Amino acid sequence: MGQKLEMKTYEQICLDKLRELGMASAREWAFAMGYKNPNALAKVIKRILRLMPEDLVVYDKRKPRRYQVVD
Repeated sequence: MGQKLEMKTYEQICLDKLRELGMASAREWAFAMGYKNPNALAKVIKRILRLMPEDLVVYDKRKPRRYQVVD
């Protein structure tokens, strides 16, 4: 009765999975989330960068881009 559940957005769930992976490409991140298509998280990544840019670091000097969560 005294437990309070914290509701998470899908973006927060994706960031938690990336935190478990460490640094990963979008393909590795999508496969870890259970998707079969490597582009499945493209819109989610854009939304994270728009709404929470301080939580995600993008290493975009070379392809494929690598992503990492800021702790």
